Amino acid sequence: MSKKAVVLLSGGLDSATVLAIANSQGYTCHALSFHYGQRHDGEIKCSQKVAKSLGTESHVVTTIDLSTWGGSALTGDIEVPKDGCSDGIPVTYVPARNTIFLSHALGYAEAIGAFDIFIGVNAVDYSGYPDCRREFIESFEQTANLATKVGVEGERLRIHAPLIDMTKVEIIKTGLALGVDFSMTQSCYDPQSDVPCGQCDACRIRDAAFAEIDCVARNEDK
Repeated sequence: MSKKAVVLLSGGLDSATVLAIANSQGYTCHALSFHYGQRHDGEIKCSQKVAKSLGTESHVVTTIDLSTWGGSALTGDIEVPKDGCSDGIPVTYVPARNTIFLSHALGYAEAIGAFDIFIGVNAVDYSGYPDCRREFIESFEQTANLATKVGVEGERLRIHAPLIDMTKVEIIKTGLALGVDFSMTQSCYDPQSDVPCGQCDACRIRDAAFAEIDCVARNEDK
């Protein structure tokens, strides 16, 4: 019998690659996505396309409204910066988002008898979010095993962050090797009618990575 895993699926290129990785490792994947009061629902549409394309046992889309208290350019009235990556933690950081997402994933996993949770956090080409660091993932895994019935009874719950030390270029190459169609994904913080702005941090990092891959490919073809 195959192992079950809950995979957090945002509809972006990182989470799509993580789903492909989990599938390749033989897990029966249960994808979990959130309407969390974000600026747009384009990423939810993308997550549904990705789940169908790569294959999942199920795909749950649930609602937790983080716009109730805002505090982020993604969930409140703060403007999304479009002047390049800046030092420090940017205003696109959503307070405690990955803690909240992982808590929901943990409850879902325990309910369906899964001992593995996959998340697409990355500590290399990222915008400085504190909940994308290895220290956070390791701490949450410890909490998960202390706070659940299955953990207390001796099962080991694991939080997998396979992209944590990869560059964006490495992530894209991994996804391509595993059959990810990145045209189905969306990374933009502030799309207009589902069209990426091309100027926010997420767009800049994504576009630069694809440009680098294209440049390398062109040179190899010479």
